[in-house]
Amino acid sequence: MKWLRLGVVLALGTSGGWAVDWKTRYPRPEGYVSDFAHVIDAASKRQIEAYATSVEQASGVHMAFVTIPSLETEPIEGVADAIFHAWGDDEKGRESEILLLFSVVEHRFRLEESSSLQPILPATLADDLLSEMRPALRKNDVGDAMAAAAQTIGNTVASARKVRLTARMPQRRHRPEPGDVVNWVLVLGLIGLAWLFSRAPGPRVAGRRFGVLPWLLLGNLGVGRSSYGSRGSGGFGGFDSGDGFGAFGGGDCGHGRPSSDW
Repeated sequence: MKWLRLGVVLALGTSGGWAVDWKTRYPRPEGYVSDFAHVIDAASKRQIEAYATSVEQASGVHMAFVTIPSLETEPIEGVADAIFHAWGDDEKGRESEILLLFSVVEHRFRLEESSSLQPILPATLADDLLSEMRPALRKNDVGDAMAAAAQTIGNTVASARKVRLTARMPQRRHRPEPGDVVNWVLVLGLIGLAWLFSRAPGPRVAGRRFGVLPWLLLGNLGVGRSSYGSRGSGGFGGFDSGDGFGAFGGGDCGHGRPSSDW
């Protein structure tokens, strides 16, 4: 037991040495696009560089797009945070930065942003990015996906800063398909039905007339039934796109957005 305890202590003491020093691994950016995984085609990289330059000139926001081969078993939140702060420390004059990190092997991405941008950017930005990138990611076209992300971030930043962008991204190779918006159509349709049911007259109770919707909900829950609990219970499940993309989740680290599978 003594040797076992000693081994555990030594393992814990040396485990810190196994962590990757991401600042040393990637000490400086290669421009607006740092393709360390070599998955972005040259044309897309040139287009994103030119667009990001225009966005920074118009809004003062610096965008960084980074690909790495692997996270090497480390959480993407910590890796993105390490790179973001390492590069930010080297550019002390910048106060408005956004970094989008792709890890190719794990199919994960993470969005980091400066604290000055967090109040003005929408909470749904990461979800918007996934929706725009999904068609290209389905085709394993990271270059086109990154271009879609750049345009989405650029438009969002310009709207938040109330500036006009002169640059435009070229036409994307992979556009969203009708199936990509089917879930939103379904949601809007359900909301519309709920509104109609809430307006329809229902039973009168204690001199007051209630809409149909509350009674439908109560009936679905089994309230007022003698056989309450005899029916199988149901609920709203998690989002499943059906194409291998995971839902957004995971903890928040620093000023980052929820990370995601792709």
